[in-house]
Amino acid sequence: MKKAIGLLFLLMSIPTVNAQMVKFGLKAGANFSNLEGDNVEGSTYTSFHFGAVLELKLLENLSVQPELLYSSQGTKVNSAAFDDINYNYITVPVLAKFYLTGKKLSLEAGPQFSFLVNENVEDQFEGETFDFGLAAGLGYNITDHVFVQARYVAGLTEASKNAEVTNRVMQVSLGYRF
Repeated sequence: MKKAIGLLFLLMSIPTVNAQMVKFGLKAGANFSNLEGDNVEGSTYTSFHFGAVLELKLLENLSVQPELLYSSQGTKVNSAAFDDINYNYITVPVLAKFYLTGKKLSLEAGPQFSFLVNENVEDQFEGETFDFGLAAGLGYNITDHVFVQARYVAGLTEASKNAEVTNRVMQVSLGYRF
């Protein structure tokens, strides 16, 4: 009950937060992914991601940026006997964002929590339901509203129940903040 009351007070205080301190946006882009590890000989799998971004300014040059994304990733399999591997996740990266040059260029890094929502090869390469990784990259604010990002995500937990493999994803995004 105390947690619920605390959450209610937090939610009630959000409208009074300065608009300069909280920015909401949407983003989408391309994924270039691969599975790395045993029993997988594949090449880069090209797919997509999209979702919502929230930036909370903590200091002049430091923000926290949690995101909620749908991300399709996997690997192209170089064998006619197997299908390409495709895992679809709801990902939640929580990034520290350090502005290097005023309000334009930023370095972003932090953990990413991924939850498997579906897969195309459950009988060959059944995916794990949870994937934890680290993300790092750069962001650039083209205008006050339009931004681009490039990010590398390295999975730290096994992505498959059938093999010791981890996700590797390069993401390029275009976004808009309201």
